[in-house]
Amino acid sequence: MSHDLHAETRIACAGISTDTAHNSVSPPLHLSANYYWNDPCEKPQYDYARSGNPTRSQLEEALASLEGAAKGVITASGMAAVDLVFNLVKPGDLVLAPHDCYGGTHRLLTARAKCGHFNVAWVDQTDPVAFKAAFVRGPKLVLIETPSNPLLRITDIRAVVALAKDCGAIIVADNTFLSPALQRPLELGCDIVVHSTTKFINGHSDVVGGAVLAREAKLGEELAWWANCTGVTGAPFDSFMTLRGLRTLFPRIERQQMTAREIVEGLVQDGRVAKIFFPGLASHPGHEIAKAQQMGFGSMFSVEFAAGVDVLELLRRLKIFTIAESLGGFESLVCVPAVMTHASMTPEARAIAGISDRLVRFSIGLEHGEDLARDLFQALEHASVSGRGLRGGSCFEENEDAHLAAPGGSQEFSLKSAPPLA
Repeated sequence: MSHDLHAETRIACAGISTDTAHNSVSPPLHLSANYYWNDPCEKPQYDYARSGNPTRSQLEEALASLEGAAKGVITASGMAAVDLVFNLVKPGDLVLAPHDCYGGTHRLLTARAKCGHFNVAWVDQTDPVAFKAAFVRGPKLVLIETPSNPLLRITDIRAVVALAKDCGAIIVADNTFLSPALQRPLELGCDIVVHSTTKFINGHSDVVGGAVLAREAKLGEELAWWANCTGVTGAPFDSFMTLRGLRTLFPRIERQQMTAREIVEGLVQDGRVAKIFFPGLASHPGHEIAKAQQMGFGSMFSVEFAAGVDVLELLRRLKIFTIAESLGGFESLVCVPAVMTHASMTPEARAIAGISDRLVRFSIGLEHGEDLARDLFQALEHASVSGRGLRGGSCFEENEDAHLAAPGGSQEFSLKSAPPLA
């Protein structure tokens, strides 16, 4: 399909009216595990489903079109996608990784390094001096995660690409938090993009999957070889469902990020909020970089609540938000990274990354913004009891300053009460 068409059009038309067997408008689902050969010496395009499948190919082509990739590989999970790229490095090679990345990625890299598969250096990728110094060590692969999970720090992709030119490092960007609707790292010079398609790309929280997309065909073919060799490719039915979800990516994200922005505007004025991590705020350290490399600020944000807020009680009191891991679905989710998504990191690693026990991550869905705001405010009222602190549950050690009352006290929460964001 022509790349002159808008991305929204390309994804709406992906695979449509391509069935030559029965002229179905929607593409059929191919569940066969194997495919017949017309002749034993003539290998067909598809022979075994681990190696290739028509339904999976349609999803790979659709995502490659959105990201501007030459080749895509669909994997069984987001972590399978992340792990797949590390087949490109060998023992002794150095991987530069963000010190504040997703907990599962941190766990994987730590485990692989302990097994001697490669070396890992954790770097604050928002610190230009530290990042430049790390490149002196000659990394083979650099993994960036922007915005980062869960602190939404912004890495300057163009700056990383410029540094990589001197040492020939492969630049891999995890684009899960934004999707190609809001950011296209390959167009900024990255070599590979990875996704947990479980999140925004599928958007319905009913399929686990991943994707790896390469800017150059040769690198893509190497990744596809490893995916077939290791058997991490995605299932046909999962690919079918993910392609169906992908068709609504743009209108979903447009609505979700609009609501997230409105809620953040209300939270900015609440005295019980110590910090808000949202690149859409002009006060965010990465705000200008995000404006330059993104097409929007997304629908994810995190809040570090003040000492007088019992964050565990806050979550328990929510009625519309669902306490769950994952993100990017049609439903609004909330989690405490320290005991959920990033629990596999040691307390020391979380402290270095800046992930406190009071941090709460929000993924905004498709509910009405006013309803979400009221739900959050009523939960915050119940959780803002002087003297409670973090004593509402046994997930954390008791905090020394837990007895402090919330600064600012209660106030009216409104989507329209705060000044607009930059």
